[in-house]
This record gives sequence, C-alpha cells and structure tokens, in this order.
Amino acid sequence: MKIFTSAQIHELDKYTIEHEPIKSIDLMERAAGKLTAAITRILEGGTKVVVFAGPGNNGGDALAVARMLATAGHEVSAWLFNTTGRLSPDCKLNRDRLKDVKKMKSFVMVTDEFDPPVLDASTLVVDGLFGSGLNKPLTGGFASLVKYINASQAKVVSIDIPSGLMTESNEYNVKANIIRANITLTLQQPKLSFLFPENQQYIGKVEVLDIGISPEGIAATDAQYTIMEKEDIACRIISRNPFAHKGTMGHALLIAGSRGMAGAAMLATKACLRSGVGKVTVHTPGANVLPLQIGVPEAILHIDGNDNIMTEAVGTEGFQAVGIGPGLGTDEMTAITLIGQLRRTQCPMVIDADALNILASHKAWMQQLPAGTILTPHLGEFERLEGSFTDTYERLSKAMLLAERLHAYIVLKGHNTAIITPGGRIVFCPTGNAGMATAGSGDVLTGILTALLARGYRHLDACMVGTYLHGLAGDIAAEELGMESLVASDIIRCLPKAFSLLASQKKI
Repeated sequence: MKIFTSAQIHELDKYTIEHEPIKSIDLMERAAGKLTAAITRILEGGTKVVVFAGPGNNGGDALAVARMLATAGHEVSAWLFNTTGRLSPDCKLNRDRLKDVKKMKSFVMVTDEFDPPVLDASTLVVDGLFGSGLNKPLTGGFASLVKYINASQAKVVSIDIPSGLMTESNEYNVKANIIRANITLTLQQPKLSFLFPENQQYIGKVEVLDIGISPEGIAATDAQYTIMEKEDIACRIISRNPFAHKGTMGHALLIAGSRGMAGAAMLATKACLRSGVGKVTVHTPGANVLPLQIGVPEAILHIDGNDNIMTEAVGTEGFQAVGIGPGLGTDEMTAITLIGQLRRTQCPMVIDADALNILASHKAWMQQLPAGTILTPHLGEFERLEGSFTDTYERLSKAMLLAERLHAYIVLKGHNTAIITPGGRIVFCPTGNAGMATAGSGDVLTGILTALLARGYRHLDACMVGTYLHGLAGDIAAEELGMESLVASDIIRCLPKAFSLLASQKKI
C-alpha cells in the first residue's frame, strides 16, 4: 500500500476530478457519505453531535456530514470558522446547503468572538477544522479551541487527520495544539504520521475509508513510502525445488555469543534453521559449545580459540550469507576481530546487536562495510550510531542518509518496523505486536534474515519477507499465549505457521 505526502494527496484529488470525471463538490459529497455512514455506526442514542468546521475542504467535508446527520434525524449543531473571510469554494457550497436544512439544531458562522458549546460525555465532536494540507502549528483561537475540546469529556471523531497534526513531519509542531481524537476516519489511505509512535495519542483508532480516488492515479503516482501487504510478501517467497538437498538450500554463518550469552547465539541459530536454510554454522567462543550442541543439535559449530569472546575472524568461502552480532559483547579484542571479519566477508551480511554497538564506537569502520549490508538496529542502537533525534520522522531522515552513504539496507526495528533502501525508499512492516518487546526478539530476526539471504533472496526481498514473517510469527504467538507471556523462542516456534499462512496466499 502506498503512503502519499500531502502534496500527492492534493494531486490525486485533482486527477480523480479530471479523469473520472467528477465535480469536486460531488467528490466531497461522496466522501461525506462514507464519513456519515462511519459516524452513524458509532452514534449511541441520546448523543448530541457538535461539528466544528474550518474554512478549507476539510471544513466542507464536515459541513456535508452535519447536513447528512441532521437529515437522518440526529441532533446536530455546527460551527463554521471563517475568521479571514475566505472559504474554499466547496466549503462555501456546503455552507449554503446547510443553511437550508431545517432539522439542524443550530448552525453558527464564527467570524470573530466565539462562545464554545458545552461538551460533555453525551457529546460527539466531529473535528473538521483542518485536514492534511496543514503545514504550520495552530495558534490563536484555533489553538484555544483544540485545547478546549481536548479538556472536555466528549468523544472526538476527526475527519481525515486530527486537526493540528501534520501529514509528515511534526518535529516543530506544538503538541498541545493538536486534537486528541478517539477515532480518525482517514480518507482513502493512512497518512505517514499515523505510523509514528509519538502520534498515537492523537489519532486514536484509525478507520480508512475508500472514497473512490482514481485507481489509475494511485497506480501512476510514485510513492517513497509504502506499507507491506500479505499478497506482496507471499509472491516473494521462493518455492523449494522438489529435488533440493541441504547443499542447494544455502549455508549460513552466524558469528554470535560470548560467555554468558549462549542464548543469543542459540535463538539466532534456531530461527535461521526454521527459516529454511540448508545448513548453519555458528562461530562462537568455547564456553558456548555445550549449550549449543545440546540446544541446537542441527547446527555445525566453529569454535573460537578463546573460551570467552570472539577473537578470530572466519573465512567466508562456502557460505552464502553471514549474520554477526547477537550476544557478541563489545570487548576491544572482539572489536578488532570484527573489523577483520568485515574486511574478509565476501557474501551478503546482516549486522545486529553488539556488532552495531562496536561500529557505533568506531564510526570510521562503517565506511568499510560491503555494499548491500543489512543493518538491523533498534531505537537505542540507532541512536548510538547516528545521534539523538526529536521524533520518528527525523529518525527516518537520518536513516535514509545513512543508507545512502553506506549503500546499505537499514531495518529500523520497532512498531511498524521500517526498511530503508540505499535509494531512499521506505517500506513499513504492519505485522508484530508489543509482546515482541522482549529479550532475544532481535536475535530471532537476525537468524531469519541470514537464512533468507543464504537461500538466495535478494536483499530487499529478504528484508521484507524476513520482517513480515518475524512479526507474523509474533502475532500468532501473541494470539495463542497473550502478549504478556510471549518470549523470543515462541516467535521461532510459530515460524512454521507464519510460512504456511503466506504459502496459502501464494498464487501458483
């Protein structure tokens, strides 16, 4: 699914109007019909509806919704704010239409001072003040109104986007001047800012309404941001050749573990094996040999000369992919060995956990990463690599610059995990849940990604399929066990079901 910028949304509206063809007021009417139906579904008996409309097309939508709700017999009061004397043409038309509706409880046009209505627990506020075109923080009277609404006990439904929230970056926004909606009825497609954790407090529950924007226009519009869909992932799954054997299914090398951190190596190895690779070799210190041989008998062990930490780089001839970092530790001898390993690795590589932390302490080494390397930092690891950031949009911007500079793929882990390509594309993963915020979850992802690379997946496909599978397995585990009790090994246990679900979507 494509995620469009505010400028692209405006252009798609124009494209639909020109090519359907349809008048802009009729497109607004169609959207208002969908909004009204969605609002009607949540209206309870005795609920008073208060509609706040701004001077633009978002306000026009709100006025049309007020008219439709009143005509259907609901108790509706509406306020249209026109403090500058300039309404958009379609907002003006809907203002005139609303004037003729006899069933409205009240309709007030505000041009100066404003006495706000009582907003209590029996009130539903329809927020249509400002839409996706907003590009600066709300101030003055509009900021005061937003604060008044937020302080009330009323339930709030926002049209398209909560007023005051911007579609992309909110780095310089005034957080107190953004509507806190209970429900956001967004038009056609979710907005980029909806995917960021800091904005969940404003959007509430999101429902996407299809208002009939031109499919041809959507298909023809290039989008920097996309959200994976199950069908997109299913078609990327590489089918097994009936004549396959372990020698043709890829050989993965995992460099993981230190004394006391055998578990990280074990989780990555188990996940790698569960992701379809033919063979897995684990390079690990001697202290981890016994737990790995008992816990993962399918793995081949390559034992470091040191019992406690990694001190020897490994030749990568014969391996199709390398994953490095889980439980590795950050000892300086390990750090020196890591740079040697990076220099001699000739196959695709996944770098995670302590390998990232070592690179964060030796930033000049990052320039020696082979092109196409996959980095999988969580929020803290990325901050150590690239410094602090004020919000998720800035974090994404920094990740895009890093991916371009290193010619690398960056998997920014978290809710709505983001994959950033060297060319600046960003793909969000919709699977996964808060139960996966548990030790070892990232090690599991490293194992999955390394296996897929060894199987022969292209870098972007490995990132997309791997993160989707990881999150889907976590969702299956959470459904079975609940999020509170989920541990990383549950994700591995549910990988077979995740693969099966995707295989059922695959078109033969």
